[in-house]
Amino acid sequence: MAEAIVRGLLEQGVVERGAVAVAEPNAERRELLAAAHGIACRASNRDVAREADLLVIAVKPQAMAVALAELGEFAGLAVTVAAGIAARVVEAAMPARVVRAMPNTPALVRAGVTALAAGARATDADLVVATELFAAVGRVVRVPEAQLDAVTGLSGSGPAYVFVMIEALADGGVKMGLPRDVAMTLAAETVLGSARLLVATGEHPAALKDRVTSPGGTTIAGLARLEAAGVRSAFIEAVEAATRRANELGR
Repeated sequence: MAEAIVRGLLEQGVVERGAVAVAEPNAERRELLAAAHGIACRASNRDVAREADLLVIAVKPQAMAVALAELGEFAGLAVTVAAGIAARVVEAAMPARVVRAMPNTPALVRAGVTALAAGARATDADLVVATELFAAVGRVVRVPEAQLDAVTGLSGSGPAYVFVMIEALADGGVKMGLPRDVAMTLAAETVLGSARLLVATGEHPAALKDRVTSPGGTTIAGLARLEAAGVRSAFIEAVEAATRRANELGR
């Protein structure tokens, strides 16, 4: 995720290469990042923090305590990307102004969506800066921090749910005689096109669904099977379970 953010910022011209430094403990990975993006790569978080007035702390929740121990004196803007870790936890460890961010993996192709929430010391100007950062890799929304666990359960974990759905649709096509590559293309492009149509029209998904569903036709037969299998409730329960897990990670 950190690399996706860096690549988006550089490709969109939001920052100059010379203004970016990345902390990466693995020497081989440092070399790859430096070669791929032409940026400075340091061995430790502390080395980067000394040079920075803005930090993006993109770590697994379990690694946040170690990262904060190295960043305790940082007093600039800290944008955190770590599920479940409350802004107050970061604020207690350093004098920084904190904005929490929850992006998702489509940021790798600049098609992500990121939710931002301000910590107690963050200013409106800090939110503007954070918005500019993540707009380089997709859309940005702002939410109260209390809603970020739900964001994690929906859009943070959501790509995995969609990949399962695409795989299942393709498997259905293969079962009915389509070649695997054709079935996968049809499934992926159907999901992509449907999402684009929904966003472009702003219509409720139920209205768009009804346009495809003719009386006594093929679509209603398929939809009836999905309802009987509890697919709708399964997606709802998946978001709920992931939200609860995000909350557990922050305790």
